[in-house]
Amino acid sequence: MLSLLRAAHLALTFLTTLPLPHTGEVREGEFARASGFYPLAGYVVGGVLGGVWWLCSSLNLPHGVSAALTLCAWLWITGMLHFDGLVDSADAVFAMKSPARRLEILSDVHIGAFGLATGVIVLLLKWSLLESLFSPLPGTGSSVWPLILAPVMARTVLLAPMNLFRAARPESLGARSREGWWPLAVALSSPLLLVGGGWVVALSTLIGALGVAKFCAGRLGGGISGDVYGAIVETAEIVGLLAWTVWVG
Repeated sequence: MLSLLRAAHLALTFLTTLPLPHTGEVREGEFARASGFYPLAGYVVGGVLGGVWWLCSSLNLPHGVSAALTLCAWLWITGMLHFDGLVDSADAVFAMKSPARRLEILSDVHIGAFGLATGVIVLLLKWSLLESLFSPLPGTGSSVWPLILAPVMARTVLLAPMNLFRAARPESLGARSREGWWPLAVALSSPLLLVGGGWVVALSTLIGALGVAKFCAGRLGGGISGDVYGAIVETAEIVGLLAWTVWVG
C-alpha cells in the first residue's frame, strides 16, 4: 500500500505543480509504477481547468479572455512540462538532419525556429478550442467535461506508445518510465467513458498519441524520448478537445 501511495505521490509531483512534499530519492522501478497514476494527474489538471471555467463563467468574462485564463491555468498546473517537451521535440524531428543528429538536437536546451513555431501553433489551437467551449453553438450548451476528459485521456493513452516503442536514449528519464502499469491507468480513467462523448475523446486521443509516436520514432531512429512523451500529451489534449468540438459539442 505504501508503495502505491508513493507511486501516486511521485506521479503528482512529477506531472503537476501541486505543493506536495518532495518524494526524496527515486528508487529503481518507481517511475514505471508512477506511470500507472498518470490519469490521476490528469484529474488534477482537469479539476483546475474546470474551476477556472466555472469562475470565468460566473463572472461573465469575455469568451476570449476566459479561454486565455484557462490556458494560463493549464500551463501553470503542468509546470509547462509537456509543452517544453513538445517544443524540444519539434526542433529535433522537423530538422533535415540524420536521426543521430536529431537526437543531439533533442538534448539541446536552446529553442529553434521549429520549436518556436510549433509552440505558437499549439497555443493558438488550444486557445481557439477553449474559446469554443465558452461560446458553444446554438442549442448545444456549454460543458466542463471536455476540460476533464482531454487531460485524463491524454495521460492514459500515453502509456500505449510508452510501452510499444523503445526508448530513444536508454539512460533518459523517459526510459525509466517505460513498462508502466497501463491496466491501472485504464482503470482510473475508465469512469469517464460513461460520460457522453467519453469514448469519442478516448479513441481520438489514442489515435493521436500513436500517430505522433510513430512519426517521431521514424525521425529519431526508431525510439522515442521523454520530450516526445510531452509532445504526445500536448497533441492528444488538442485532438481530444477537437473531437469533442466536432462530434459532441
